[in-house]
Amino acid sequence: MDISRAPAAPGVIPAMHKIGKYEVIKEIGKGATSAVYQAYDPFQNRQVAIKVVFPEALGDKEHGKRYRKLFVTEASLAGKLSHPHIVTIYDAVAEDEANYIVMEYVDGTTLEQYTYLDGMLPIQKILEIIYKCGRALDYAARQGVIHRDIKPANILLAGESDIKISDFGAALTLAAETTQVSGVGSPAYMSPEQVKEQSLTHQTDIFSLGVVMYQLLTGRLPFQGTNNYSMIYQIINVDPPPPSQLRSDIPQRIDEIVMRALKKNTANRYQTWEEFAHDLVAALGTQEKPDRGFAESEKFDMLRKLEFFRQFTDVELWEVLRLSTWHKHPRDTVLIHEGDIGSSFFILVSGEVKVVKQDRLLNILKAGECFGEMAYLGKQKFQRSASVVALSGITVIEIRAENLSKASDLCRHHFHGAFLELLVDRLAMANTRLSQLLADRNISIF
Repeated sequence: MDISRAPAAPGVIPAMHKIGKYEVIKEIGKGATSAVYQAYDPFQNRQVAIKVVFPEALGDKEHGKRYRKLFVTEASLAGKLSHPHIVTIYDAVAEDEANYIVMEYVDGTTLEQYTYLDGMLPIQKILEIIYKCGRALDYAARQGVIHRDIKPANILLAGESDIKISDFGAALTLAAETTQVSGVGSPAYMSPEQVKEQSLTHQTDIFSLGVVMYQLLTGRLPFQGTNNYSMIYQIINVDPPPPSQLRSDIPQRIDEIVMRALKKNTANRYQTWEEFAHDLVAALGTQEKPDRGFAESEKFDMLRKLEFFRQFTDVELWEVLRLSTWHKHPRDTVLIHEGDIGSSFFILVSGEVKVVKQDRLLNILKAGECFGEMAYLGKQKFQRSASVVALSGITVIEIRAENLSKASDLCRHHFHGAFLELLVDRLAMANTRLSQLLADRNISIF
């Protein structure tokens, strides 16, 4: 295995040129057991991050076996977790000469810098971050993976709102038949059941994410101690003060969310990620928004409730958000004009619209229904056969046919399935109307 280094002066760590087939750009982080490099993958033409485990760590007499187990756990997830808010693991190499993991490169920073009083984020942004983390961890849990080490250092923020959860080395893989490493994680963020080394479920990650949320909101940890033992005592026995006692602009609703996530008894904690997400979206709805638009978490929650997207996975729904443009329109807005040429189709999120042809009412569509889909199914610029007019204030998403054509195969597959169901329903409705019309004519004849 080729891990080449440049010559270095005595006492200086040599620079690395290549790690296997990857061309090293620079070192971007280093810990006690590993270093992380930004590198270039010439075969896939993309930048990657590579975590290289130090040989001396794996060979350590006291902890080597533990470090190797953590490495193998993370490496085993290569290609298994595919979610927009989880760092993708592309490849892993475990050989005598080299042990490293190749993963998605995220051009951003961890949440650690936002856990201090002089660097705290706006409340709305914190709710967005926690919501996205919760969705990602819900996805992981449904794949049988519990992270076990959720903390600000393992959550990356790129740009304004792109969240990525990283470092699944401590993960508990429920389907694995091998013995899991116990006692892993960062004490300040551990759940009571984790510090007691009891059996764990997804609720341990809910607790840890609650700790992160508390810290982002207040600039301090909910459980503090001069050493790990006193901190563990607090985690098991002491309830922290509500965040609003430390930051006056935090509303009671957010207090309730954080404190429920931090319940020591799992019976009183959020039972599912869905419950947690629902309360976060509700709290987001009460926060002031500069542009009065929808937060991404609100959009996601709206789509998840629509019948049209019933078969879409969370991953595909996030993709829909990236493909679509959201609009709010008042009553009587004409969204489609009969005879126009169009390349977009629309999905009604809220409100009602009417479909009209030559001033004759053809149909009334409600939330969750689609219109203009022939612009995509026709595979060319399509002349609209009817007009669509808002009957009330509406929220609608617009997707351009050319954008959907560039979507993932699975995303397009589910759109095709939804369109097929839609066409079948409309044909059945047309047949019913035709039968009724013929029946009416027969009655009038006799």
